[in-house]
Amino acid sequence: MPTETPARLPEGRYGKPKRPAPKRWRTWALSAAGLLVGGAVAALAYANLGTAPIEGERRLFTELPGDAMEITVDVSRDEPERPGVCIVRVRDITGAESGRREVLVPPGESSTAVKAVIKSRGRPVTADVFGCSYEVPEYLSTP
Repeated sequence: MPTETPARLPEGRYGKPKRPAPKRWRTWALSAAGLLVGGAVAALAYANLGTAPIEGERRLFTELPGDAMEITVDVSRDEPERPGVCIVRVRDITGAESGRREVLVPPGESSTAVKAVIKSRGRPVTADVFGCSYEVPEYLSTP
């Protein structure tokens, strides 16, 4: 009884032979690595883009004589026992920042209002809150 040999295809006629399928463990390892990287990216995005622990929102501003403006800022924070700092600024008619000031937010309520007067280079037309933080500079802290 003759043994049959598998039929061989002519070389170069049908392209390269298929590669063997990847091992199952490689698929699982790559999937697990992808999930870990995705989870790390999601955690970093949440930490950096989530709700801020301290936020300031402009309530009102009033122009004062002598190129100055008074701003009232509503500050809400998740740790009211800690002092904070908010940076407020004024802008001129072109929209350029013409004055800036750091304002201490003393420990107190979780929602509080602070006022500040900001001097300007030229006539200010608006005031806003640049940002707030719990990292109070030493020169602003009270003894």
